[in-house]
Amino acid sequence: MKNITFNAETCKGCELCIDVCPKKIIILDKDKINKNGHHPAAVKDPEACISCGQCYIICPQIAVKIEK
Repeated sequence: MKNITFNAETCKGCELCIDVCPKKIIILDKDKINKNGHHPAAVKDPEACISCGQCYIICPQIAVKIEK
């Protein structure tokens, strides 16, 4: 079982994770705004995640956590 989460408070909504996701399952959560005024990244289909780690590698804020 895989689990991917984003720290909504540290995410700056830069969309780098969205661009590198091979499964295209990462979105900006337009229903949330963090303390810095950004829409944080979120996963629209966690079951489709292949735990490739590309989002983790590219995130400048280290806002991604992947557990296998």
